[in-house]
Amino acid sequence: MALPVHATEAPVAGSSITTPPTASVSKQNYSVDLMQLYRESRLEDPRVIASYSKAQSGVEQQTQAFGSLLPSVTANAGFNRIKQTNLQIDEAYNSRNYSVGLTQPLYNKAAWENYQHFKSLAKQADSESKEAQAEATVDLAQRYFAALAADDELELVQAERRATQKNLDRVSALYSKQLAMVTDMLDLQARVDSLAAQEVDARNQSSLSRVALSEIIGRPVKEKLSRVRNDVELKVSAESLDSWVNLAIADNPAIKASENAQEAAEAALRAGKGGHYPTVNLNLSAQQTNEGYNNSLAPQTDSYVAGVGVQIPIYSGGATSARVRQLYQDQLTAEQQLVATRRQVVKETTNAYLTADSSVEKIHANRNALASAEQSRIAAEKAFTYGVVNAVDVLTAVQNEFTARRDLLKTQYDFITNLFILNRWAGKLSEESVENVNVWLSGNDQAITSPETLRK
Repeated sequence: MALPVHATEAPVAGSSITTPPTASVSKQNYSVDLMQLYRESRLEDPRVIASYSKAQSGVEQQTQAFGSLLPSVTANAGFNRIKQTNLQIDEAYNSRNYSVGLTQPLYNKAAWENYQHFKSLAKQADSESKEAQAEATVDLAQRYFAALAADDELELVQAERRATQKNLDRVSALYSKQLAMVTDMLDLQARVDSLAAQEVDARNQSSLSRVALSEIIGRPVKEKLSRVRNDVELKVSAESLDSWVNLAIADNPAIKASENAQEAAEAALRAGKGGHYPTVNLNLSAQQTNEGYNNSLAPQTDSYVAGVGVQIPIYSGGATSARVRQLYQDQLTAEQQLVATRRQVVKETTNAYLTADSSVEKIHANRNALASAEQSRIAAEKAFTYGVVNAVDVLTAVQNEFTARRDLLKTQYDFITNLFILNRWAGKLSEESVENVNVWLSGNDQAITSPETLRK
């Protein structure tokens, strides 16, 4: 995302430049920006926390699978009280035995491929975690700008109502002097009443949009939201569409997760086939005991054993072969899911790029439309003063101006949201991406309905 940024240099130590005192910000004027909410959501969004836990779980499963390839050591100790009675012996005595055993797999194809299976699953879980975090970031951006759009709609409806009420008061004054028609006054009054109803709905939508933000942040979001600055140039990266598509195919976490899933399915298939292979284990053991045959008391004996055990599977009722066939089908499923994911990523990347690219031109067109609508409204008001047009024409001009303002703001929000979507599918959506967009936002100290602001 290309972004022109101009920053002032901070004074160094010993500099004679005097720093102006920091202006205090009242609670009423304080605004929260996208970066602040993003950092809060990283700690509070259940989807982000769950995705991280899932990735950690995959790492632990990989460790468990690797453990089956390492030596296993067991130690046993036993203490017994034995009483023997027969025609020759009638005695009771204590016995004890200690033993230590070690088993090291020398060849176990199924265990090795099972480790490769869970190794790929761990990578898949990590990629899915990145995809979930990117999706949560896009969702946050969409809800943030939806809340901004709802606030804009409320303020625009209020501003349009004030402007229409002003014209209504003027027409009412002229009507009292029999210089205006009653139909003009009634049309304006109907529009004022309609705007009052729209204001109620806009205020409700503004509250609902804040509730949607609170769901992600985990707390009520009642602060003002920082708006898009008027001195930034919104434009897409200079990279071509093909470059973005190639980047997405190479770095998209959903594709990587599908690739890892395919690798895991292939390893599982090899592990299933390993059920037909023999296993070879090295066994070492040491034992000390004073028990003899039939639990009889004997002198203390130390024994040490080293051996190699070979186990050859011969027949298991066809279960191993059936499992291999099932795993083969799972592998085919994983391959087709990878193909589907790649096609989806290409489609979504293309859609996001083209939509963002066209939004830039649409922003320029909407700015021109707003300037024209504003001039048309001013001309209509002057013409009404001279009696050239009626109040309905003025009402239409006011409506056109505020419609143009809505369209401009909505196009800006759609453009920024599509940039997030584009970076998400390209696998480049990170905290730095949020920071780059956050530079485009400023405080809430300027009213969106200011003609000078919107003319820019």
